[in-house]
Amino acid sequence: MKTRLLAATALLVLCTAALAEEPKKMSPEQKAMMDAMVKAMTPGDAHKLLDNMVGVFDAKITAWMEPGAPPMVNTGTSKNTWILGNREVMQEVTSTFMGQPFHGIGYTGYDNIKKTYWGTWIDDMGTSVMVSTGGTTDNGKTWKFTSTMPDPMTGKDAPVEERINVIDKDHHTFEMWSPGPDGKMMKMMEIEYTRHKG
Repeated sequence: MKTRLLAATALLVLCTAALAEEPKKMSPEQKAMMDAMVKAMTPGDAHKLLDNMVGVFDAKITAWMEPGAPPMVNTGTSKNTWILGNREVMQEVTSTFMGQPFHGIGYTGYDNIKKTYWGTWIDDMGTSVMVSTGGTTDNGKTWKFTSTMPDPMTGKDAPVEERINVIDKDHHTFEMWSPGPDGKMMKMMEIEYTRHKG
């Protein structure tokens, strides 16, 4: 956050300076810095690949506590909207979990500087934030993210894999994998998203 604040401040200073004097009076270093900042802040084709996941979706949520156990199945709603000038997608999920209301908020974007996709997730079933990084190698049809999340039993971070499969503009699935009781990666959750009609 501090880095973004410094970058935004630097851009503001440069833009103010550029408006105050003619472009020909800018030094090569000032112009290079301004060009780099503009490139870093401008959404592009990488951001557009997230567009299929924008909208209001009905969600079927299936969760497994351990391998072979019957899953818990719930339904919910996911409202996904572009924010900050189509730079990030904000996801707001409303559902139930173990008979209790569930609310979660996530953000997904593309970092022009690091050349990678990133995601964050918070919800009212915990007090931690999950930060993931990843991307797509087939133009947005499938996605893979990696992350960690704290295990409430041990207090240690556990690895997490997230997989997204975009079937078409109205359907996509999300899977979350993490170590089960035997330490092997297992599918903990699957969400089937269907664009809401009506």
